[in-house]
Amino acid sequence: MTVAIVDYGSGNLRSAAKAFERAAQGTGQRVLVTAEAADVRAADRVVLPGVGAFADCMRGLSGVPGMVEALNHVAIRQQRPLLGICVGMQLMAERGLEHGTHPGLGWIPGEVKKIAPGDETLRIPHMGWNELAVAPPAHPVLDGLGSGTHVYFVHSYAFECRETDHVLATASYGGALTAAIGRDNLVGTQFHPEKSQDAGLRLIANFLNWSP
Repeated sequence: MTVAIVDYGSGNLRSAAKAFERAAQGTGQRVLVTAEAADVRAADRVVLPGVGAFADCMRGLSGVPGMVEALNHVAIRQQRPLLGICVGMQLMAERGLEHGTHPGLGWIPGEVKKIAPGDETLRIPHMGWNELAVAPPAHPVLDGLGSGTHVYFVHSYAFECRETDHVLATASYGGALTAAIGRDNLVGTQFHPEKSQDAGLRLIANFLNWSP
């Protein structure tokens, strides 16, 4: 069993890989950081990370030969478990509105917009620890991460889902921000599990055990 973490030049994958390796101990699952589309096609589970601007991440992903096609094959045709993290989650949207309008992967209806908190004293980016509000019933990947669990965020843009059923959890920052999304075999977190200590490791372990 292989978990492929997609390397397309977006951010430092070292901490993510270490967190997944730690959570995978004893499961028989191998964690592979890869920039090869063939590895992604062959993987049993896929993790799509992302740090930076939406357009830059989408451009980087598209620049890896065959990678977008491989992701569509795994996520949509084969319906294998896939986890998007931060901008990796945002790329699941139909479009991102950061410095223009840019198409996303289009897996989950919605768009990514700049955070506009109702409280003007709150700074952007939304950065640091914040509490989750988990929508009932809790998604299997969020098992054990009840409302009030603290997780770590760093973002200036947020996913606005068109269908409320796709919002698995929110966080409050001058209004509700989407913290986790999902449908079918797809799940995504705006927060960083690899930076969220025990809560993040619990989420990663849940993902590794999840059978959609």
